[in-house]
Amino acid sequence: MSVKSLILAVAVTVVFPAAPNPAVAQTSQAAQVGDQIVSTPTRTRPRIEIHPRPLLYRRCVDWYELQYRPSGTVLYPQKHCWWVRG
Repeated sequence: MSVKSLILAVAVTVVFPAAPNPAVAQTSQAAQVGDQIVSTPTRTRPRIEIHPRPLLYRRCVDWYELQYRPSGTVLYPQKHCWWVRG
């Protein structure tokens, strides 16, 4: 190789640098953005959700009760609830 062809090869390399290969650039799992390394999201497996019948439920009893007030007697609703195993 002559000196003239060597100088020409170096000049072409400096003026027209090689474009990055996109296949090589995408193989990495992390990309550098500024001073931080940001990882690409990984694919998660779908969840299997199971909703069994509830073991406990509320049982309630309601009634009306007379309450004596200065303005007069009032019929007032009352309620009592508790948890029951189903």
